[in-house]
Amino acid sequence: MKRYDLRGHKENFIPRLVEVMNTEISDGENGIFLFEIGDFSSVQLVADTVKENNWRLMNSLKFNEVDWTVVVKKEQPPQDELPSVEEEEEATE
Repeated sequence: MKRYDLRGHKENFIPRLVEVMNTEISDGENGIFLFEIGDFSSVQLVADTVKENNWRLMNSLKFNEVDWTVVVKKEQPPQDELPSVEEEEEATE
């Protein structure tokens, strides 16, 4: 789990959040992001970005009067190639 302070980016922090998630956070790992909330539209923007990228929003809370913290988990890619339990049982018979 790594923590990133994005408050210096003001309202333009989403590109940095996406960059961090794509390059610095491993599959199955969480990132903690701190950003300024302004008019609260940035909170919805984070939720939309998380959903669009197939990540999981683990936690979202108001840190103080002007800052918001989110915990985002980078989901592991689907493992469609893995055999089902039934297929494994058939293979061992």
